[in-house]
Amino acid sequence: MTEDTSPRYRMLSVIVPVFDERNTVGEVIRRLRSLELPGELDLEVVVVDDGSTDGTDKVLRTIEDSTVRVVRHGSNRGKGAAIRSGLAEARGDVVLLQDADLEYSPEDVPRLVQPILSGRAKVVYGSRFHPEREAMPLSRLLADRALSVAACVLFNTTVTDIETGYKVFDRKVIDDLVVDADGFDYEAELTAKLLKAGHRIFEVPVAYSGLAQAKRPGSKSRISGFKTLVQGRFAKA
Repeated sequence: MTEDTSPRYRMLSVIVPVFDERNTVGEVIRRLRSLELPGELDLEVVVVDDGSTDGTDKVLRTIEDSTVRVVRHGSNRGKGAAIRSGLAEARGDVVLLQDADLEYSPEDVPRLVQPILSGRAKVVYGSRFHPEREAMPLSRLLADRALSVAACVLFNTTVTDIETGYKVFDRKVIDDLVVDADGFDYEAELTAKLLKAGHRIFEVPVAYSGLAQAKRPGSKSRISGFKTLVQGRFAKA
């Protein structure tokens, strides 16, 4: 009989960076709370209110409890800065990044964490680029795919979606990385440093709905992301 040597994980920390998401953040939290997680995982949700001014803070005050903790920034500092604040507060040995705009379905979370629980991977990305996805505007698809193709060429990998809002990590992996970006280019810097460190990115198809009101990185962020990938590839180890 083969002994099971896969790691034993106890807690999933879901980090939710939020900026002016009063219409959707409550539903995201409700759906996260209702999940049946695989294995023996407990759930904690760390919401980082990144200087919202639309009443998001009032919504968060009504849902904060022993499972949901809220970290507050006095001003808007960017998605990357919000993720770092969430990591500083998170207690789980598995960490998942979750957007608050409902473009991604929280019901995909159990499938995303399963490769880590089974010992198949230490890093999992939820890929939007698979046959079952909902169509997105061509301009966005090309921009996101271009960054992913650049990552593949630079790092000799086959990752399809580095801009995905769903990323999951063994806590030790992300704790070993220093990611400095404050804005949306956090995604590119994180991916570059993961690949540079030799981590394999395991991808799981996820549902995606391109909501019209969702905040998205602009062309400057895309250019910055490309520069970040190049810099990450040729940086000294």
